[in-house]
Amino acid sequence: MKAIIILGQSSISVARQIQMALPEAVVYGLIDRTHSADFTYTNFGEKVRELFQNGTPIIGVCAAGILIRTLAPLLTNKWQEPPVLAIAEDGSAIVPLLGGLQGVNDLARQIAEIFQVSPAITTTGDIRFRTALLSPPSGYQLVNPDDAKKFISDLLAGEKVKLIGESSWLENSQLPISTEGKLTIEIVAKDNLELAKPSANCLVYQFDRGLITSVKAQLVIVGTGPGAMNWMSPEVREVLQNATDWVGYKTYLDLVESLRKPEIVRHESDNRVELDRAEIALDLAAKGRSVVLVSSGDPGIYAMASAVFEVLEKKAKPEWEAIAIQVCPGISAMQAAAASVGAPLGHDFCVISLSDILKSWQVISQRIELAAKADLAIAFYNPVSQQRTWQLEKAKEILLQWRSPQTPIILARNLGRKGQAVTVKFLEKLTVEDADMRTIILVGSSKTRIVQQGEKQWIYTPRHY
Repeated sequence: MKAIIILGQSSISVARQIQMALPEAVVYGLIDRTHSADFTYTNFGEKVRELFQNGTPIIGVCAAGILIRTLAPLLTNKWQEPPVLAIAEDGSAIVPLLGGLQGVNDLARQIAEIFQVSPAITTTGDIRFRTALLSPPSGYQLVNPDDAKKFISDLLAGEKVKLIGESSWLENSQLPISTEGKLTIEIVAKDNLELAKPSANCLVYQFDRGLITSVKAQLVIVGTGPGAMNWMSPEVREVLQNATDWVGYKTYLDLVESLRKPEIVRHESDNRVELDRAEIALDLAAKGRSVVLVSSGDPGIYAMASAVFEVLEKKAKPEWEAIAIQVCPGISAMQAAAASVGAPLGHDFCVISLSDILKSWQVISQRIELAAKADLAIAFYNPVSQQRTWQLEKAKEILLQWRSPQTPIILARNLGRKGQAVTVKFLEKLTVEDADMRTIILVGSSKTRIVQQGEKQWIYTPRHY
């Protein structure tokens, strides 16, 4: 459990956004100043100290100073301190205060992603090396922590380090690893610990041979949503953080990079090699890895779930038969686009990709015509690319044979990401310049309406005809 502490009702919005991303967290509110928290408390200092002494991670939506003064008398053992963070009331600042050995910086990055800000991480080793040597991942234990202070100091001073043994969480860090290193990190199995020689120049990490071999061979295909971290499901977040490997298009992996633990191996590729990417993921899983194949949006809508099952059917390698495959849904771009303006998909609708890479334009144009004749609202994916600039104009021509020029359309670009833009116009005004591959277009049916609520404009399609 994690505790989100608020002092007033004005902080509840930020607290709930954090809770959406951390479903195991609960919100504590001051009894006389909040009315919608999960739990209430009467004394801030007593509640914070109680949670801290119980080892509960604390996320205070309050000033850093009040947390520091409250917990200062209890700071005796940094090895036992739970993560403590201070969050600005508007989410504009994320400040990790305590718990560097218990993953506070990773937690800060996770929360910062929700609000699209940079966490105020000051731990030099973490910033420079992208790993916490004092806080190894689950399954590993630092044998000689008393030697770590000087060891890390020497690293920061420019010494290189030699790695003995295999460990992806170190190999994928930014440590200055070199076979000529004067410092050494040694990875040994618990039953071979007597062979290691820990010292001020050699950190030794032991692992339980049984826990490494217990990783389940599985492939989980996930959809991370259109882009914003708070649109990602708790299931997807948990799967991402418990994997051994991530596979995906570079842009999509970058969107969730803040969730990647140092030990998780990242396998990135170009956007047009879906089948190759699916095969890589299956092969990794067949080797006993716990693999997550990352899509944006929903993985079953123009994304990687279909590619995996296509490869599974066509190649059918014997070693793939034992892989446990799971598909985790995500919010699709069309859902996010529709929600931004109201409910344009409130009645029957269809989805059509304008890309003719995997199907002919003859098939696409026929489907557009049939959808238009059936008076369905339509969501267009992949409307325009650098190589394809004429299909959208052709689609418009087909639609205008059956749809009024005054039909509302929604152009939603970069949903949930930096540069998000949602534009509403009429079908007759649609141009090729309005869209690109990051744009989804929603076209209303003949019944779709525009409703004015004060200065706000909503679009919806009635549930009845």
